[in-house]
Amino acid sequence: MANQTKWTLDPAHSELLFKVRHMMIANVQGEFRDFHATISTEGDDFSKGSVEVTIEAASVLTNSEDRNKHLRSADFFDVENFKELKFKSTSFKKLDEENYLLKGMLNIKGIEKEVSLDVEYGGLNKDPWGVMKAGFSFTGKINRKDWGLNWNAALESGGVLVSDEVRINGDIQFIKEAAK
Repeated sequence: MANQTKWTLDPAHSELLFKVRHMMIANVQGEFRDFHATISTEGDDFSKGSVEVTIEAASVLTNSEDRNKHLRSADFFDVENFKELKFKSTSFKKLDEENYLLKGMLNIKGIEKEVSLDVEYGGLNKDPWGVMKAGFSFTGKINRKDWGLNWNAALESGGVLVSDEVRINGDIQFIKEAAK
C-alpha cells in the first residue's frame, strides 16, 4: 500500500466563487472568503484521493453589503444557525491526464445532497522555497432550492429575481505536507 499523503489548502492562492442570474438578464458573482480544504492521497495519485472542504457561511461576499446581509439571513444561508457548508468527496475519478470528475456530498443548512464537479488538474510544482504544490480548477452547477435556499421575488415582466441554478467554480492550490 502506498504512503498516505496529506495536502492542505493554500488560502493565499485559492478562491471559491459562485454566479447566479439576476433578473434573468445578467450574472451576479459572489465568493466565500474563508474556507479550508484537505486532500488525502496515496502518494501523489489524486485519483485515489479523498477531499474534504469546510466553508464559513458568514464569509459570503458580493459587491453589495445589503446583499451580503441578505445571503447571511434565514432567507438563504441562515448563518446564525448554520455556521458552515461542508463537502466530502465520494469519488475523484481521473478521466485523462488533466481532467477529473469529483463527486461528493454537499451539506448546506443541514441538508446533504450529491454534487458533481468537473476538475482540471493544473499539475505539481515546487515553489521557490522548495514546497510542493498542486493546482486545480473546478466548475459545477447546483440548484439552490435542493438545499432550502428558496427565497425569490417575482418580476412584473415575468421571471424571477434570482435564478435557481448556481454555477460554482474555483481555482485551488494545495500544499503537500512533509512526510512524518
